[in-house]
Amino acid sequence: MSVEVLTKFETIMIIDDNTIDLYITSRIILKNNLAKKVLEYSNALDALEYLKQNGSNSEALPNLIFVDIYMPLMSGFEFMEAFDELPVDLKKHCRIFVVSSTIDEMDINRIRSDKNIEAFHEKPINKEFLESIENS
Repeated sequence: MSVEVLTKFETIMIIDDNTIDLYITSRIILKNNLAKKVLEYSNALDALEYLKQNGSNSEALPNLIFVDIYMPLMSGFEFMEAFDELPVDLKKHCRIFVVSSTIDEMDINRIRSDKNIEAFHEKPINKEFLESIENS
């Protein structure tokens, strides 16, 4: 007999070029039963492509997206600009959180002014941060 673990979210997407941060964040999410599934992307281009390909399938879309700012190929800011061009239904389904080690006030102001970003959190993600999302 198997017991299904209750989770707050079905799917969470993590976009971070740092493989250690990607692994740790994924483990914290799964260990704390925050999501059934974690989509890990080491670059924003691949994550954006996934969203475009699955835009009409709400079951495949992540409920939350954690995105880093400074990444090669496509930065978190460039990802957000591209995300803003996606269909409204897709954008309504995905709550976005920027997770970064930046201390640059211009970056933080840019994050706060983006209507698609729910919040900024300094790296690393921790259990308390995840619980705050879970309870919101």
